[in-house]
Amino acid sequence: MGETSELPPRILLVEDDDQVATTIGAMLESSGYRVDRAGEGLRGLHLAIVGDYDAIVLDVLLPGLDGMELCRKLRKDARKATPVLMLSVRGSTDDKIDGLWIGADDYLAKPFAAKELLARLSALIRRDRRPVSTEVLVVNDLKLETRTLRATRAGCELALSPICLKLLTILMRESPHVVKRADLEREVWGAELPGSDTLRSHLYNLRQVIDKPFDPPLLHTIHAAGYRIADLTTPP
Repeated sequence: MGETSELPPRILLVEDDDQVATTIGAMLESSGYRVDRAGEGLRGLHLAIVGDYDAIVLDVLLPGLDGMELCRKLRKDARKATPVLMLSVRGSTDDKIDGLWIGADDYLAKPFAAKELLARLSALIRRDRRPVSTEVLVVNDLKLETRTLRATRAGCELALSPICLKLLTILMRESPHVVKRADLEREVWGAELPGSDTLRSHLYNLRQVIDKPFDPPLLHTIHAAGYRIADLTTPP
């Protein structure tokens, strides 16, 4: 019997502009990806929920259901953690923060270089496929089960995006030590580092979920050093 090779990654491309979708789809397929396409939001959401995809490339401006609402429903209602790379002509910091806040893993402003899209997509898929050891990490009343990626604080389940869960895992494993910004970026995204606002946006989102409704705060920014998760009210 011959060896069974692993199937190439399967991508869902949700883009209503047929010319853009054809260009991106051909580029992905020439790079070895399998590509399914949807031209409007509701169809894209259906495929994203029922399909088994390695990543989703999602345009923001879609007919029927826009990309922001699609991503929100995918995360909050369907509770699917498929990595999402969001595309938009709107590239301001606020737009990026909005996309990351509702559950996107990365955000790429149009127009973009083909090699940048491929690099970011590859980094998302590699990060999502990394094996995770079985651990229960605990800092104060914050708990994370690394195998199931179930995070709770004070007994309440926390809804976190895949990138925020990855950041939380790294910071909790190193707690109470400080993790440098560059080390966080390298661990999550590999060599293809994101834009300067991306890590900051994800950490802001993480802080809103794990700290804002609770006391004491556990996620701390250490000026000119990095970040750490620690209970500073308890003596070391």
